[in-house]
Amino acid sequence: HSTGIGNQNNTESRNTSSHTSAQTHRHRGSATMPETRFDVGMTCEGCASAVKRILGKMDGVSDVQTDVEAKTVVVTADASVSPELMLEKLEKWSKASGKSVALAA
Repeated sequence: HSTGIGNQNNTESRNTSSHTSAQTHRHRGSATMPETRFDVGMTCEGCASAVKRILGKMDGVSDVQTDVEAKTVVVTADASVSPELMLEKLEKWSKASGKSVALAA
């Protein structure tokens, strides 16, 4: 009974339960799409929107979750998108904006 309880807001949850609304467009296709986590010095929704726009334009990226308070970004993408390539795109924005960007440990 406790399988679907409490994981609506848990972005770390890797199970693709059929309860999660819009996020599960792919049912049990080729395993779970990998998530990449970044620490980004976002200070407002403008920063978050820029990060979402930059990463969302990349082929293979299916979802970008930003958390301004925690200063984290979680990207769901297929295996064709390397964390290094995403970081490269974020670093260009970082130089222009003066915000910090790092691949989360």
